[in-house]
Amino acid sequence: MSTMDSKPQQDAIVSFPRPELPARQPQEIDLLALTETLWKAKNRILSVAFCFVLLGLAVSLILPQKWTSSSVITPAERNQLVPLDQLLATVQVLDVDLNIDSTNIFEMFIKKFNSSVLLEEYVKSSPSLMSQFDGVDVDPRELHRAIVAVSERMKAVDDAGNKKEPVTPYHSWTLSFTGPQAEEAQSILAGYMQFVADKVVSQTVTNIHDTVMMKVQVEKQRLALDRAQLENAKKAKIKRLNYSLQVAKAAGLNKPVYSNGQAIKDDPDFSVTLGTEGINKKLEIEKSITDVSELNAEILNREYRLKQLEALNIKDIKFPVVNYQLSPSLPVKKDGPGKALIILLAAIVGGLLACGGVLLQQAIRSRHDLPLLDGESL
Repeated sequence: MSTMDSKPQQDAIVSFPRPELPARQPQEIDLLALTETLWKAKNRILSVAFCFVLLGLAVSLILPQKWTSSSVITPAERNQLVPLDQLLATVQVLDVDLNIDSTNIFEMFIKKFNSSVLLEEYVKSSPSLMSQFDGVDVDPRELHRAIVAVSERMKAVDDAGNKKEPVTPYHSWTLSFTGPQAEEAQSILAGYMQFVADKVVSQTVTNIHDTVMMKVQVEKQRLALDRAQLENAKKAKIKRLNYSLQVAKAAGLNKPVYSNGQAIKDDPDFSVTLGTEGINKKLEIEKSITDVSELNAEILNREYRLKQLEALNIKDIKFPVVNYQLSPSLPVKKDGPGKALIILLAAIVGGLLACGGVLLQQAIRSRHDLPLLDGESL
């Protein structure tokens, strides 16, 4: 073999295995050990849970109580509006146009119920609500805040737009008020609904009265105008008869002219066919008429209707503006979570936190007790 042949032999290369570091064995969760750890710390867990129970009890006592009174209303039935219908019938006979029905009244009630101005008026007129303010002179800002708080708890919901409620064959609204006490919530809701209903009745009667008075004023002005027109027509007629009389005298026509089967063409401006005697009599009759409406049936009818309107006595009547499907209810269940539920949730949260703290402490302790492997440093 030549000395230049220095190609290494593959068989001469020997590979040595690398030393492997011992791998950390994965630790398995020992449920029995965890249970034993929790059992040993049961006193501490129960102490923490008891502290949370006391905290939950304090929170349930501190939280403000909320009771909601509800009422479901629909438009008034026809038989409930008999007094109003009788008044409307009397007025409409005299040609007074009024667009008032149960739907209009119901819509007016909902609009006034949502009025902040009307709610403020109710609060100021309610002795029970005003008694909550100290002193006689109430701070306007404090009163305004109280009214805003009451308005936020006074709600009107259209049941047609509430998908949670079952579909009904009639249109209804749910009115509600939330108060710190059950009796107070019911009393305030019922009182405010009656207050609004009285306002609706008063405004309805006032609208009828104002419409009638406006009709009276319009009829008086129209009659005065029509009388003036009749007076002017009477003056023109008398003047025309005087001219006709002069023409008849000039023509020598003393007696009425009869046709005797012949066509007579009378003067279109100044009629002379009656002759001077007929024209004088007609002129005498026209001058003797002192009231131009004596021979005008339309004017007489309108004057009679005007007298009936003026004699109409629109009294304050009472009628229900809504029909109660549910009267303002007395709440039997407080809104929000109950006291027992708050205490139970507090105990569960306290127990979970205590258990988590014990297990975390045990995990940290076990971490420090593990032996160090080669290559690891503290």
